[in-house]
Amino acid sequence: MTDLPFSIQPMLAKAVDAVPEPGSAPGGLVYEPKWDGFRAIVKIEDGTCEIGSRGSKTLTRYFPELVEALLENLPARCVVDGEIVVRRGEPGAERLDWDALSQRIHPAESRVRLLAEETPSSFVAFDLLAVGDDDLTAVPFAERRRSLADIGTSFSSPVHLSQVTHDVDVARRWLVEFEGAGLDGVVAKPLGAAYEPNKRRMLKVKHHRSADTVVLGYRVHKSGQGVGSLLLGLYDDAGELRNVGGISAFSDRRRLELVEELDADVLRNDDGEAELGETERSRFASARDVSYIRLRPRRVVEVRYDQMDGDRFRHTVQFDRWRPDREARSCTFEQLELPAAYDLSRVLA
Repeated sequence: MTDLPFSIQPMLAKAVDAVPEPGSAPGGLVYEPKWDGFRAIVKIEDGTCEIGSRGSKTLTRYFPELVEALLENLPARCVVDGEIVVRRGEPGAERLDWDALSQRIHPAESRVRLLAEETPSSFVAFDLLAVGDDDLTAVPFAERRRSLADIGTSFSSPVHLSQVTHDVDVARRWLVEFEGAGLDGVVAKPLGAAYEPNKRRMLKVKHHRSADTVVLGYRVHKSGQGVGSLLLGLYDDAGELRNVGGISAFSDRRRLELVEELDADVLRNDDGEAELGETERSRFASARDVSYIRLRPRRVVEVRYDQMDGDRFRHTVQFDRWRPDREARSCTFEQLELPAAYDLSRVLA
């Protein structure tokens, strides 16, 4: 395991429009619930626990209660892939709570400790990348899963083993039923596949398309009060941040709140004045003001969208949630979920 870097990027999934048949991949598929939390790679070694997010952001300090549980439940030397979640609600009516989870990323140590008590987290394990001196990333998922299941027999809350099924009908039922518990889809994993960091080798079926984008600036509302729209960007292959669209559906109260929230990120000149940028002018509205207030590109927001038009969102996207667990540089065009091909003759028939 000494040759396996802790900052390993998790293997990813590409979007498909329906739960695939089990025989559609070499060696077959197995299905898992798609958890709605923070993706986490956990490393246990020498009596310590480290937690890294997708994008290699360190999450360890934000989940002290989970660190203790992971040390108790996982082998003394291992690397495990899984998801950090927060469960809320009365027994018999629990669901995942994304808002409570996102609030766990806080700079103040006292606040971190308080939230660990008020909204304790859980960890759902779904892949084993290394154990003891064995690097398992090159072995098929079927073997990795069996090894993880052997370890998982001794798990106790808040550490859990994600369930799986080989039955596609069960997976399709999960897609519908588990949404009511706050999950957001189903993942299909090739049983014969090795673990390939940052590669989209798995398949996911979600209830909507989403993307993590960087907030690069905002326009002032036409009333002169508050944020009218957030400008969004994604990094291209050359590492340049490109404008891909915006979000504008905010209430009057939220517009004013956003001005305060974003103030620390405003780029300013030597006189303390906000720096302005300009987007491209539309040939249909050449007289429109296209200026915006520039922000440091560090905040990540998850948005919902329907289609892409070239390298931009076709329509104004919807704000879903802030992603404090994501690094801005990890928000690239590669993550975009392109719609599955559909025969036009079926539409015209």
